[in-house]
Amino acid sequence: MFVVPTKMRLHRCCFGLRRTYLFWAILLILLVGAVLTALLPPAEDQRGVGVLEVLRRATPQKQNPAQVHHADSSEEEEKFTIIIQTYNRTDVLLKLLNHYQGVPHLQRIIIVWNNIGEQTPAKLWSSLGPHPVQVVFKEQTSNRMRNRLQPFPEIDTDAVLMLDDDTLISVPDISFAFSVWKQFPDQIVGFVPRKHVSTAAGVYSYGSFELQDPETAGGDKYSMVLIGAAFFHRRYLQLFQDQPQAVHALVDETQNCDDIAMNFAVALYLRKQSKLGKMNKASGVFIKPVDLRNLEKEASSGYQGMWHRPEHLLQRSYCLNRLTQIYGFMPLSFSNLMVSQFGFPSYANHKSRG
Repeated sequence: MFVVPTKMRLHRCCFGLRRTYLFWAILLILLVGAVLTALLPPAEDQRGVGVLEVLRRATPQKQNPAQVHHADSSEEEEKFTIIIQTYNRTDVLLKLLNHYQGVPHLQRIIIVWNNIGEQTPAKLWSSLGPHPVQVVFKEQTSNRMRNRLQPFPEIDTDAVLMLDDDTLISVPDISFAFSVWKQFPDQIVGFVPRKHVSTAAGVYSYGSFELQDPETAGGDKYSMVLIGAAFFHRRYLQLFQDQPQAVHALVDETQNCDDIAMNFAVALYLRKQSKLGKMNKASGVFIKPVDLRNLEKEASSGYQGMWHRPEHLLQRSYCLNRLTQIYGFMPLSFSNLMVSQFGFPSYANHKSRG
């Protein structure tokens, strides 16, 4: 009779216990995932349609030839234009131009050249070609913040991606944000959310977007998506031009707040477009970035952005209150939606510069 050694029996017993523990651990993870999915909030500003359902519509489905022909969209809808306004950061700009050449669906890059009286690097750029994406330099006659919000004739795509001249966003982040923007084309879809804060005195203050508290599950909300790293429809460039002269004067006075003013303009436009007039969409949709970098320190000029100024945040609070006075009320609406490449729509933290 063959007798199994004690050590072997112990080994088999331990192996069986390990398999049992592994089974229960996997089951627990699946149950937790199901519970978290059920707790996700709906997108209240999407007219009652859940966020996941809206995003599922972006997933390509098999179509017959007739459907493909009917759904065949124009080139304007399938591509986008990048706009970068730059001042005193030519070395960083060239690095960004090289990086963004590899972005899919990119039609053209427009550089708003605010270095008044200085030659653009257009000749240098062309001499090192050919390049897959055309770059157009638009020389300006004055160094104004709102120069970038012009409806340039070179823009022949519906989608515009506006970027600061010290911001590098990864190609996957841009591609993902573009796919989300196509589901929310009437909103600003970007990577930097901010909010207005009401006070007891009826005065507004400018604030950042905070991380939700895991103890109370109290997620924060945002009311603006800054345009220094965001997609929006090209119609909003003309919309900004059509705003009251007092808005343009405010931006010129502060050399600030064009992004806040754009959120006001979009929020007002969405209110007018609302059929019921009761459901107010937020001006933007927040995309959680995976790889977004600030290259300011790499500029050989040492130039620091205006957000370093001690009065920067005070100016932005001032702009919130002035814009509210100009329009007669506060049009911004809050949202708590965050869309991520890895995971579900949720809440998020994105504290960074103003």
